[in-house]
Amino acid sequence: MFLFDTDVITNIFKPTPSQYLIERLKNLPRKDQFVSTITIAEIVYGAMKSIRPKYHLFNLKNLILPTVTIVSFNSEAAFYCGKIRAELEKQGIPISFADLQIASIAISHELTLITGNTKHFQRISTLLFFPKYFLKLFFAE
Repeated sequence: MFLFDTDVITNIFKPTPSQYLIERLKNLPRKDQFVSTITIAEIVYGAMKSIRPKYHLFNLKNLILPTVTIVSFNSEAAFYCGKIRAELEKQGIPISFADLQIASIAISHELTLITGNTKHFQRISTLLFFPKYFLKLFFAE
């Protein structure tokens, strides 16, 4: 089961999306596709800053959200988030709070995070995510 990071979802609506990504998603059962409430917030934020907010919000509401299961930042994810944040701060390793929340949701729901931004997440040792060679199957040019 897979939690898609924001970059994966937004790739679908690029003028030239990754065809490998599109094909992989077509072959992945809906029951295995998850998006976090944090990703939804990031997409809405980006849409509102864009020159075509209605277009992006329409795509989110009508094309993406009906095809995935939405998972929230709940109390279990919050515990992971706090623990991971403290561990990383002790090591002097910065990470954005949104990325921490997305990672914590993946961990708490035992989902594999699919992202093109592995650099953002590889600092979190408890997070399961595909190594870059698997990501190429989702993002190959």
